[in-house]
Amino acid sequence: MAGKLKLRAFDSDDLQVISAATQDSLVAIKDIGWFADDRQLALVLNRFRWEAPPDAEGSWSRTHSALVFHEVDSVRHVDVPLGEPDRLLELLSVDAEPADAEKSVVLLRFAAHRTIRVEAPKLLCRLEDLGDPWPTRWRPSHPGADVDAAS
Repeated sequence: MAGKLKLRAFDSDDLQVISAATQDSLVAIKDIGWFADDRQLALVLNRFRWEAPPDAEGSWSRTHSALVFHEVDSVRHVDVPLGEPDRLLELLSVDAEPADAEKSVVLLRFAAHRTIRVEAPKLLCRLEDLGDPWPTRWRPSHPGADVDAAS
């Protein structure tokens, strides 16, 4: 069975790995924290463990994970319902915009066209699993992506 993930991103290639690992994560609005004095944006995710195969009973797994961006100058959001702390968002991707000499821009893209834009002088991000995974029968699917090699 796959162990706990502990990843760091310093460039767009690294961030692609984190994006793949966090695809289909769920995050409550109340579990997104922008700590301006510390220049950190932190999210606690309910992460689907894409890297772990199903167990003998056919159950997949999820775990809690921390996704943290360091040395952040600003955080902006589009259509994120901040007044609904229990609302769950589904994370679709974590993307770096083309490099700029003065800043790094990361877009956290959620379902329903919701976005969080993170600006920093350089990309410093980490993803770390917290606690133990738990089983789930539900595996996210994406139209056209689940092609059975046997067919």
